[in-house]
Amino acid sequence: MNVYFSCSITGGRNEEKAYRMMVDAMLAAGYEVPTAHLASPEVMQMETIVKPGEVFERDMRWLEGCDVVVAEVSTPSHGVGYEIAMGLSLSKPVLCFFQRGKRVSKILTGNNNPGLVLCEYSSPEEAVEMVLRQLSHLESRI
Repeated sequence: MNVYFSCSITGGRNEEKAYRMMVDAMLAAGYEVPTAHLASPEVMQMETIVKPGEVFERDMRWLEGCDVVVAEVSTPSHGVGYEIAMGLSLSKPVLCFFQRGKRVSKILTGNNNPGLVLCEYSSPEEAVEMVLRQLSHLESRI
């Protein structure tokens, strides 16, 4: 299964440990994650050499080719919101994970799209368990 992983880059990296653990677990479980580099601490530096238009075109190709979007939404991000909306408009399942106690936009929490799943976690380890469980459940339905 091809997973488009989305997380905050310029909006803040407070959940970077969760990003890395989630991506590492997905890769170890055999999922394809073309956006795995977003979990890297060096992502800001890596993305500076790519022009904005190239990022947009590349990421839209990855979104169109994915089976599911996994988004960590604890830190507000314009890009993550855009990717979630695009995923839903492409009829992709979208799994959003956020740290317990974080305020998440009502545009997400109030969204009743059946393709959108919100999961609240209390630790990066729990986030890993939840993402793998959700992906496994999704795989069984595909």
